Amino acid sequence: MVNGADEADENGPGRAAEWGWSLFESPVGPLLLAATADGLVQVVFHATPGVTRRALDRLHARTGREPHGGRGAPGTGPWAGHLACAERELAAYFAGDLRVFTVPLDWSLTGGFHLRVLRALAAGVPYGTTAGYQDLADRVGEPGAARAVGVAMGANPLPVVVPCHRVVESGGGLGGFGGGRETKRELLALEGLLPQPLF
Repeated sequence: MVNGADEADENGPGRAAEWGWSLFESPVGPLLLAATADGLVQVVFHATPGVTRRALDRLHARTGREPHGGRGAPGTGPWAGHLACAERELAAYFAGDLRVFTVPLDWSLTGGFHLRVLRALAAGVPYGTTAGYQDLADRVGEPGAARAVGVAMGANPLPVVVPCHRVVESGGGLGGFGGGRETKRELLALEGLLPQPLF
């Protein structure tokens, strides 16, 4: 079970929310973490300087606020505790010591069908298991929406914590992944669902 705000902000995704960010070095590459006072709001894979700048610019445009913190220093503010919690939990996850994330989540960068699917994923597909796109569509009462579930997975603002890497094709294929197929393969191997890479 993953915690988070009940609904997206009534004024639009993330409007006027103060937020901070940090970089987390993970075995799958650097992750950009961003949080508001409500919780972790975004995780971005492959956070090179260019990727980081574009992600921060998008968040600035969505929130209307300049970010606080940066690099390895989340700064001080109501978001700082959420960033520190996310970093601790991600370190434990990648070490194989954490199976359930408890960091509070700010769902304001998603809504509607995507939010329903992502909440179903977070609540119903635990560590070490997978689900199919059709299965998630069925879980949210939209049996004809398997492709739309794939779109929701690709738009997930909170990958790893909201585990879209656990959603696979019904025939056993990996399916797509916003962080790249190799990253998805590594995350599934970490959870014991695929063999670890030989090198």
